[in-house]
Amino acid sequence: MKPVLVTGASGFLGWHVARKLLDRGYSVRALVRPGSRVAELEVEAVAGDLRDAASLTRAAAGCGLVFHVAADYRLWARQPSELYRSNVDGTRNLLEAAKNAGVERVVYTSTVGCIGIPHGGIGDENTPVALADMVGHYKRSKFLAEQEALEFARGGLPVVIVNPTAPVGDHDVKPTPTGRIVADFLKGDMPAFVDTGLNIVDARDCAEGHLLACERGRAGERYILGSENLTLEQILGKLAKITGRKAPATRLPFVVAYCAGACSTAWAEVTGRPPRVPLEGVRMARKKMWVTHEKARRELGFDPAPADVALSRAAAWFAGAEAVRCES
Repeated sequence: MKPVLVTGASGFLGWHVARKLLDRGYSVRALVRPGSRVAELEVEAVAGDLRDAASLTRAAAGCGLVFHVAADYRLWARQPSELYRSNVDGTRNLLEAAKNAGVERVVYTSTVGCIGIPHGGIGDENTPVALADMVGHYKRSKFLAEQEALEFARGGLPVVIVNPTAPVGDHDVKPTPTGRIVADFLKGDMPAFVDTGLNIVDARDCAEGHLLACERGRAGERYILGSENLTLEQILGKLAKITGRKAPATRLPFVVAYCAGACSTAWAEVTGRPPRVPLEGVRMARKKMWVTHEKARRELGFDPAPADVALSRAAAWFAGAEAVRCES
């Protein structure tokens, strides 16, 4: 059996994809930056960088499948061009390497941020959307990267695109912005909330959706991998029930959150340290990112668990990780 190349396996969602593949009996080759490693998993680690086309050619050689999960997921960067180099140029480099290696299929991990959301409604894969709708450099870079994937698919490379919503669960080491909500809640570091909404999905289910997309997805198609649409207030309420902690009761007006984001981001530009409240994240929060995964259910057999499962798993993992940090 040819190895499967996974990018982003040292991160959150990519780690879960790699684990699912190993559970299925695949041999996994993980692209990692020099000095990085894939914790707890028996994979073949190969050093490389999405911005280094030659390293991707070496990594893809002899592989049968490619899962491109890696991305520069930052809502603030002192040099925004870095996001475009990794997310857009890097995706093009990897797809070119996959094409030249003659891989059988590529699964490209996009984001729900590239899905159109009608005002006050629920988005799906066919909701009209354009680059002008993208808020901030991260979303713009991912939108352009998705266009690269679609272009390669039109050129004959069997690329299937998946659009995860907000994966939550264990092994969110960094953590992701969504995972930080759980971590901050556990630490009592969330005195207020804004009126926004997310679609929560268990990271394990999302990873399973990647494998289903590889097995059953149609080349050139997009599949939303999500589960449950919730307001942030509802998410915090569920975390309160799960943990026994009190949920914040203060809803922060958007104008106050915007001012906090503007000040925090301005200070980051001075210090070079990431802002505690990225303005880009505040601007994104104006829209409830609510979508339906009906197409993935219908075509892939995607059947995710409710958000409570994901939030419970994440809360337990973050609590355990914090306990380990305190003991060390």
